[in-house]
Amino acid sequence: MAYPVAFSSPDSAYLTRFREMFGLEGIIAHETTDLGRARALCQWVYFRLEHDGRQTFKSADAFDILHAAQAGQSVQCVEYGLVLATAFNAVGIRARPLYLKAANVQTKASAAGHALAEAWLPDLGKWVMVDAQADIIPMLGPTPLNALELQQALLAHRPDLTVLTSTKARAGSYFRWVKPYLFYFDTVLDNRYGVRKSSAGLMLVPLGARNPTIFQRTARIRNMRYTNSATTFYASPVPMSQLAQSEAVKLQVH
Repeated sequence: MAYPVAFSSPDSAYLTRFREMFGLEGIIAHETTDLGRARALCQWVYFRLEHDGRQTFKSADAFDILHAAQAGQSVQCVEYGLVLATAFNAVGIRARPLYLKAANVQTKASAAGHALAEAWLPDLGKWVMVDAQADIIPMLGPTPLNALELQQALLAHRPDLTVLTSTKARAGSYFRWVKPYLFYFDTVLDNRYGVRKSSAGLMLVPLGARNPTIFQRTARIRNMRYTNSATTFYASPVPMSQLAQSEAVKLQVH
């Protein structure tokens, strides 16, 4: 079953303002590939935010997050993913926040998940996982991976698994840390900016596993669609040429 996914055009008022205010075109100006642009934007977010998993941030707006960071406020992984997804979309690379959840997400009291972003890299024709909190893009040889591919590569103990990073991040340490979270994967279906949008989500659930409805014992997981199909979860986005007037189209999920 296919699910409709909405994205804003990079020429929308919100994304144009974001791109121009933070000089994103300059950040990626010297990159010749989409993977290079992904690495540059990941590094940009990594150095603009300070992580503190004990902090909570009320707004999901990238402007609010970055302005708070400029004032010295720390954020959680969720905010890294939201800012990075916004930056990608602002430069014309379709992206979405991605939420990883451990197998015991319903019963674990804390640290049951992690958040980052996945970007659709047109010149590779695939979704790629980008973790700005760690400044890491997982790689299998020369190929960047999405989160499900990373899970499979870790389970297979692939020796050519490494990371693309602009810092001193260590692949082994990161993979040991993130592996428990690579069980459930969910994202949002409405990735527009500056408009009132749907809160519907889509979760990829392993065959035989329960559909989680609670996060960390108390928080309800609402308005979620569940699928066992990797093809559905990792469907390619609608070409940008078909997104004309998408800001005026209301997302409907059945």
